[in-house]
Amino acid sequence: MPTANRSLIMTGATRGIGWEAARDVLRRRPDTHLVVLGRASSASGILTELREISPHVSHVDIDLASKASVAAGARLEDLLDSGALPPLWGLVFNAGVHLSNALEATVDGYERTFAVNVMSTHQLLRQLHPHLRPPARIVVTVSDAHFGDLRHTGGTMPSPRWAIPDISRPGAYNRSGNVRAGRRAYVTSKLGGIYLVHEWSRRLPQGVDILAYNPSLVIGTGLARETGGAFPFLMRRIVPVLAATPLVDTPAPAGRKLADTILGATAAPTGAYIHRTKAMPSSTESYNPDREHALWNWLEQLPREQPLGTTD
Repeated sequence: MPTANRSLIMTGATRGIGWEAARDVLRRRPDTHLVVLGRASSASGILTELREISPHVSHVDIDLASKASVAAGARLEDLLDSGALPPLWGLVFNAGVHLSNALEATVDGYERTFAVNVMSTHQLLRQLHPHLRPPARIVVTVSDAHFGDLRHTGGTMPSPRWAIPDISRPGAYNRSGNVRAGRRAYVTSKLGGIYLVHEWSRRLPQGVDILAYNPSLVIGTGLARETGGAFPFLMRRIVPVLAATPLVDTPAPAGRKLADTILGATAAPTGAYIHRTKAMPSSTESYNPDREHALWNWLEQLPREQPLGTTD
């Protein structure tokens, strides 16, 4: 086994397409040290399986729904600075939640979907991006559900509703306790992920690329488990019928496509939106520099959190 000479830090590597992508990256680039960020309860068994592919796998226990827990990722900075981890060449933000309502609050009081899918990504980027060594690549998993139209969602998802800072608060949507509000919170958060990619692409140094990756419709990822309504039934019973068509992927091929984006096998300029295997335009609404800048400013103005277990 080659010595690891570069580090890749990844959220959402414990199931679905993230798990498949992590395995594929370790096989194709055995010189990579993979750092899995996530809750210990989700990572315990997965780490053993990943280490069967490569010994260069470690884990940092982080709850993406807690700003203080995410701030604890600063320990990664110490490991990178000391050389305990090899130089950082990649960040992958693949974790996400899709809930059955828009009422759930994090420990910090934010709406949980927005906090996990948007706020934690920016917070980790803010902490870790100075440690990236060009050429480097950042990948943020988004979704074509952000289009919110019949063509891209089959009528199963509403259109996004963008309003910062309102959408960061529980109860911001009409009838926030129902399933449709949970779906609107999800598609809005995915629109927010693309806004982050666009704004960060203007701020990162040359040689550090950031991309939005859309796996499109993938069955068997577990993402639908908390969505409520008829959506879990559709994902279990109806959508799998389409798995033999180009319309739907299963986790293994979708994970390989994500790995292609991570490793640079899928070529695209920084700030691009990659649909499965190629760069293409995202929704018209997703190109809005005013919204992108406003989101950046709002996230930057939030109070900085101390890592858990520390004091001022």
